[in-house]
Amino acid sequence: MTELLVRLFIKDADNVENAKVRTSYGVLSSLVGIGCNILLFLTKLIIGLVINSISVMADAFNNLSDAASSIISFIGVKLAERPADKEHPFGHGRFEYIAALAVAFIILQVGFQLFKGALDKVLHPEEMTFNPILVGILVLFVLVKVWLSLFNRKLGKRINSTVMLATSADSKNDVLVTSATIISTLFVAWTGVNIDGYMGLLVSLFVMFAGFNIAKDTLEPLLGQAIERDVYQKITCMVENYEGICGTHDLIIHNYGPTHRMATIHAEVPNDIGFEHAHETIDQIERDVLEKLDIFLVIHMDPIEVNDTMVTEKKNMVLGIVQELEEKATIHDFRIVNGEHQINLIFDLVIPYSYSKDEEQKLLSKIVEEIRLKDPRFQCIITMENSFIAEE
Repeated sequence: MTELLVRLFIKDADNVENAKVRTSYGVLSSLVGIGCNILLFLTKLIIGLVINSISVMADAFNNLSDAASSIISFIGVKLAERPADKEHPFGHGRFEYIAALAVAFIILQVGFQLFKGALDKVLHPEEMTFNPILVGILVLFVLVKVWLSLFNRKLGKRINSTVMLATSADSKNDVLVTSATIISTLFVAWTGVNIDGYMGLLVSLFVMFAGFNIAKDTLEPLLGQAIERDVYQKITCMVENYEGICGTHDLIIHNYGPTHRMATIHAEVPNDIGFEHAHETIDQIERDVLEKLDIFLVIHMDPIEVNDTMVTEKKNMVLGIVQELEEKATIHDFRIVNGEHQINLIFDLVIPYSYSKDEEQKLLSKIVEEIRLKDPRFQCIITMENSFIAEE
């Protein structure tokens, strides 16, 4: 069914990097979500009124919030499609994240209102009636929500859409919510014990928990995320594959939307290479990365010593000491300033974020101590840094 809808309503569906194709996916997801959720809302509301069930009506209004969420997602996707302009030179792709955040706040608000209604039902319970036909209809609704969750999840993963994945997660929670509603109606029919208010509380908690998770997941790209390791490997391997590039470090990626990314990286080049030749290589890399990875890359050149064996030996010595003390640490920008009675070893030390300030200082002291054991003339000038790569 999902593939059929994609083929019917989205032209060039496989070209998911294209902004217009992504927008078409977003529009399809939103319209399907709006239609399904409004239908579910109206039907569940009628059922809830007929059997006098607060949990069923709570579930109905949850579907109404889902329909509103789909409308906001639709608006967000359309706004994110707008091209860059003089006020927003990086485009409008983050509108998609803002839309997802608005969806999260709506879900939290609905969940809170449902919680108050369910609590009142616990304190002042009312009689429920059981109708097996209506329960059967609710089971059918569960199946609809299962499909809607899988539908949005598949499309969201295909185009890397935060809004769609959030909608999928919300639909999955709805499956649990409606299942809880069915259980409450069956329980009162079999035992005569009315747990409707308590199930309504459970429903509201599910809704609020879903809203909190969606807000959390949406805030991460807005605040700035660490680089995923596979993306890091893809970019650094591509850059380092060019002749004249000895290594890279300090890769930073700025996300301006799922299809709008900017990055900076430091590329190490031999210090005896011609400046114009190195600049030509850097320009070529930047063009190739934009064409092949759709990332606007800016490269900073770091000249390094490659012909002085003494510098290479000392760098390897320091790296060996560092990684023996902390295997996840590394160094870069290594330089030596020789003196008659003192040799300055200057480098940047990259350590994991998990280190506290005290642990950083202990590691730093231990590195300096181990290096000076090799030669008392060594003086370390170390700049501490953290990696921008996501830690495993």
